[in-house]
Amino acid sequence: MGEVRAWAHEFGFSQIGVAHVDLSDAEAGLQAWLDAGHHGEMHYMAAHGLKRARPAELVPGTLSILTARMDYLPESVGPDWQDREWAAMRDPSRAQVSLYARGRDYHKVLRHRLQQLADRIQAAIGPMGHRVFTDSAPVMEVELATRSGLGWRGKHTLTLHRDSGSMFFLGEIFLDVALPLTEPVTAHCGQCSACLDACPTRAIVAPYRLDARRCISYLTIEQDGPIPVEFREAMGNRIYGCDDCQLVCPWNKFARRSPLPDFDWREPLGNASLLALWAWDEPTFLRRTEGSAIRRIGHARWRRNLAVAMGNALRQDLAPALREDLRRALTAVRPDASALLAEHIDWALAQDPEG
Repeated sequence: MGEVRAWAHEFGFSQIGVAHVDLSDAEAGLQAWLDAGHHGEMHYMAAHGLKRARPAELVPGTLSILTARMDYLPESVGPDWQDREWAAMRDPSRAQVSLYARGRDYHKVLRHRLQQLADRIQAAIGPMGHRVFTDSAPVMEVELATRSGLGWRGKHTLTLHRDSGSMFFLGEIFLDVALPLTEPVTAHCGQCSACLDACPTRAIVAPYRLDARRCISYLTIEQDGPIPVEFREAMGNRIYGCDDCQLVCPWNKFARRSPLPDFDWREPLGNASLLALWAWDEPTFLRRTEGSAIRRIGHARWRRNLAVAMGNALRQDLAPALREDLRRALTAVRPDASALLAEHIDWALAQDPEG
């Protein structure tokens, strides 16, 4: 495994491990989560059902699973990056995009590099069956990462590592080769409840249990149709994803920077204003989000999310010029808006106490 670890580092991975294919003791928890409806409109999760806990059914012949994690904070961020993110969320003129989505689409980056690693292993040991995955199939990624020692499951349900926090992506290579298993690590959340306390919508309904239907990441990315009214105010200026449970986590003071330029923040996503992003028509949106994970939500959801953030801005004590600019921008789009967007614009304008 020493050589494989060296190759993994060469391709930009921070750590690798190897998990067993038997996840049968995770099936009950997965089924309970699905039965509770916590997957929301992510119907593919229910459709795949327990296949997520049965890797050998997903890829017949799988004997072991190589797991990998890749840090995604860009090298340019300073030690005060968490404070800067909190400050940005308090600025009503700003549009907050989740940290992981400000660079190149991680699906593309990890899949390519996992395949490179698989090719290198195959060149060394001979022909082997394999498939690579990263958040792209019914795979219990956190479960596999935890079992293979990449970290432990935090109370926010993400993988945590003592030396790297949680600001990393996960990926897997399913192999028909029995590699030596790596040992899990002990958990170190202790009595801390910072992530549960910080969640704006109380989506972490209990330690280690997330109700996706309440999660801002789900609402801004996966939710089709209107954002439930009861969660709109809590969204603040978050227009794509939410990092609160990670920003507040004490372990993320150890979050590491990525050496890969793929995750460098694209302008203006690291410092975007609501009005600037609202001005993007659909061709502009598609051009500016090319190669980005953001493109997958489409222009309609993008504008829906922005309308909510603009309504929350109008709720604040704003400079008169900014208030007028926000109202004018929303009102200008209203006549030609779809029914979905029109409803969110009307809601946004109604938030203005001076309207």
